[in-house]
Amino acid sequence: MLKIWGRKNSSNVRKALWCAEELGLAYEAIDAGGAFGVVDTPEYRAKNPNGRVPMIEDDGFVLWESNTIVRYLMARHAAGSAWYPTDLQARATAEKWMDWTTSSFAGPFRTVFWGVLRTPAEQQDWPAIKAAIKECEDLLAMVEQALSEQPYLSGDEIGMGDIPLGSFIYAWFEMPIERAARPHLQAWYARLQARAAYRKAVMTALT
Repeated sequence: MLKIWGRKNSSNVRKALWCAEELGLAYEAIDAGGAFGVVDTPEYRAKNPNGRVPMIEDDGFVLWESNTIVRYLMARHAAGSAWYPTDLQARATAEKWMDWTTSSFAGPFRTVFWGVLRTPAEQQDWPAIKAAIKECEDLLAMVEQALSEQPYLSGDEIGMGDIPLGSFIYAWFEMPIERAARPHLQAWYARLQARAAYRKAVMTALT
């Protein structure tokens, strides 16, 4: 059985869990990271020297790095579908949004998330938080434009390109912050929320 290590309040772990749910895979979720520990044990580090989550084990094959896990699961279980297109250009179009989320959006988003939800009120650095919100907003303007032309980042149908940002956007919309009105982004988020797999794997407690 597929094993997924991680804490359910991690956006990166949510990617792996969401994939498994969409694909209808049987899996074992193993709490690890944060308050659960585990990631610093010799046994875990022997499999994942980064000591981070998520990590999966699939019939003895160990893999870490969340976007790579998404690609692997989709390639193994959904090759040729909208989740993992056979067409190289369609697949690359989806993959660019996966990598963009990690390289561009994740950094300022993390500043907002940690600053608002994981920092005591008396210690919150609002100038830094507001600067990070502004950076996120500038980046999401690109997403808004893309979604004005197609319903999903992956194209006409949902695909793996939607999973990384979709795993972050839940917290973006649910955090107590002011956000610019982005109708296409909000409509995309509503489409994600309509999916049972998204609700189960992604829409868990924000802590």
